[in-house]
Amino acid sequence: MSRTVLITGATGTVSTALMNALQGTDVDLRALVREESKADGPRQHGAEVFVGDLDDARSLPPAFEGVHDVWLLNPNGPRAAENNMNAVWAARQAGVERIVRLSVVGAAHDAPNRSGRLHALSDRETERCGMRWTILRPHWFMQNLLNESGDISATGTFSLNMGSARLGMIDVRDIAECAARMFLDDPDRHHGQTYTLTGPRSLTFDEVAGQLSLALGRSVAYLPVSDDAKRKTLLGYGVPQWIVDMLEEYAQAYVSGWGDFTTDTAAGLLGRPPRDIADFVRDHAAAFTPADDN
Repeated sequence: MSRTVLITGATGTVSTALMNALQGTDVDLRALVREESKADGPRQHGAEVFVGDLDDARSLPPAFEGVHDVWLLNPNGPRAAENNMNAVWAARQAGVERIVRLSVVGAAHDAPNRSGRLHALSDRETERCGMRWTILRPHWFMQNLLNESGDISATGTFSLNMGSARLGMIDVRDIAECAARMFLDDPDRHHGQTYTLTGPRSLTFDEVAGQLSLALGRSVAYLPVSDDAKRKTLLGYGVPQWIVDMLEEYAQAYVSGWGDFTTDTAAGLLGRPPRDIADFVRDHAAAFTPADDN
């Protein structure tokens, strides 16, 4: 019998990639979206769509009814732990059997960023939820580089407040394929496991720029900037201050060496090496190329 999997955060980067990975498999996809206007994407993946908001516990029961497994992704923000609580409670009330939770790299009560500390609270709640559970803690997403695609296309440069930090960054497609294994394998196989997922090597952004240069056939340079300069840029784009603060906390941690590590966990789950930065930039070259050259 097929199992019904509820995808929360269904319009986000990782959840969309997960629906790609699960499409065509023996699972029935269900998606939770905040607004009906955002339902088209999940429906194109064959998901049954329910409108609900993790901020509002009363909106959740219809989406969780009859669900076997939940992909739990709650947005970064000061209400993250509340969002997780609302979802876990709805899952328990509906008789859900398993939760697979997307956490963050280095989640801990003493993490050097508020996001990591909030996720640690939700991880612990998930561990005590009374259902089968698995927690994924992925490293920095290679897809974050797409946020810099406009500058790279226009000027051949990108600016981050990361200094010479090294990160074991990972392609979101590999995160999604690891998550898919949680739902496609025997329900007991991954119960009680916390998996830290990284790419195959730890990279500086100068090395990322070198890979972009090779893939695009033109020079791309990384220009380190100060925290204040990056803050001004993000606020100018309308990014909420809480998110700007969070990103700055991560950047400061990475500059200190906090992100300079890799694991072999993704390779073990995937049965192959995770994608390298060269694979990512080759597959997304068009995003970094001026429109006139496409």
